[in-house]
Amino acid sequence: MPAPGLAREIERYVARTPKSQALQREAERYLPGGSSRGTAYFGPYPFFAEMGEGHYVYDVDGNRYLDFMLNATSLILGHGHASIVEALGEQARKGTAFSTPTHAQIRMAKLLCDRIPSMETIRFTNSGTEGTLMAIRAAWAFTGKHKLAKFEGGYHGAHEHVAVSVNTPAGKLDPAGPKAVPEYPGQPAGVGADVLVLPYNDLAACERLLRAHKDEVGCLIMEPVVSNFGYVAGAPEFLRGIRKLTEELGIVLIFDEVQSLRVSPGGAQELLGVTPDLTCLGKIIGGGMPVGAFGGRRDIMAQYDPTGPGGARIGHAGTFNANPMTLVAGEAVMLALTPAVYRQMNDLGHTLRTRLGASLADTGVPVQVTGIGSLFGLHFTDRPIRNWRDVVSGDAEMTRAVYTGLLNEGILLQTKCAGSLGVMSTATEIATLVDAVRAVVLRVK
Repeated sequence: MPAPGLAREIERYVARTPKSQALQREAERYLPGGSSRGTAYFGPYPFFAEMGEGHYVYDVDGNRYLDFMLNATSLILGHGHASIVEALGEQARKGTAFSTPTHAQIRMAKLLCDRIPSMETIRFTNSGTEGTLMAIRAAWAFTGKHKLAKFEGGYHGAHEHVAVSVNTPAGKLDPAGPKAVPEYPGQPAGVGADVLVLPYNDLAACERLLRAHKDEVGCLIMEPVVSNFGYVAGAPEFLRGIRKLTEELGIVLIFDEVQSLRVSPGGAQELLGVTPDLTCLGKIIGGGMPVGAFGGRRDIMAQYDPTGPGGARIGHAGTFNANPMTLVAGEAVMLALTPAVYRQMNDLGHTLRTRLGASLADTGVPVQVTGIGSLFGLHFTDRPIRNWRDVVSGDAEMTRAVYTGLLNEGILLQTKCAGSLGVMSTATEIATLVDAVRAVVLRVK
């Protein structure tokens, strides 16, 4: 049974969303759990969206939500931005997809290669999951080494080798340190044997493990700003140490910047001053359309080059890869994101995190506010957040109660009580969020 505070918020939510409840019951007849997206579900059922406009999303019951989830940070210009709508309409009239390349692919590739320090060449996919999959595959082919290193709690999509030690509950964590823990029943045992799991922000432990496995590990994939930790950035000395270590050991360093690209024109690697060998992208570069990408050093990316001697070493097909609808929408976003716009969002993000921390300081509820740039997270724990073990020390029921309570206040976050700002965010939206979080925490504690 949920605690009384959570139970009251659930009861209130159900009373506000009868049409969504009916649609959920209908959806469950045809879709497992009523959806095709695991993160779209939360108990007792998700609300069904009717439309979005600017900073707001509206559900089928007529409720309006101030949206800080922004489709998992991807809608950085907000819902229905005029430049994206115009670009999509014009391209739809020309054609939505072709069997041959379009000029839009070149324009978008140039935009990203010019902005991102590690990006010499790039290829487009339809999701971040595909981007990380193909980047890892390139690194293995380039190095001739077959193991993957990743961090405990790091999420990099849904393919086999990254679906290890992502959301491991506290009871399954080995006290001696990170171990490969499968994410789902029946996962092939060989996958875990080929994945080396590391502790985030612990350079000494990482060095010990990577040196011991240097002849087997072909690549290390990591987020420089970890989404699953509420957008915690790696400590500067830790990121620099990982870069130096991977260079020395001949391990390809892959930054997953699917979400963190939004913190500066060149992503977290530019902001934090650490350049990886390969970078994976998604979210904001698609303008709300399905997208992913990967790129980096020309010699590593040459594994996919069919024009070279002997052709491509790795095939990479995809009916909708680099489709022009996605690329013109993404181009509209990237052109709108000037250095001044990034500074504005990041300054607001800093203000939000500072005000949230101050607002909750006297509530008697242990809380940590995390984030960087335009990203933020809340953790109901007294432990500073540096790694996955700190994250799972938090009060999960309090997190759910606050999330549900904020829905009842007309505010949408990620279910883990994290979120992001957009170009449309102002001090007014920040104040609304801060006041609502304080009110809900006091109500449900």
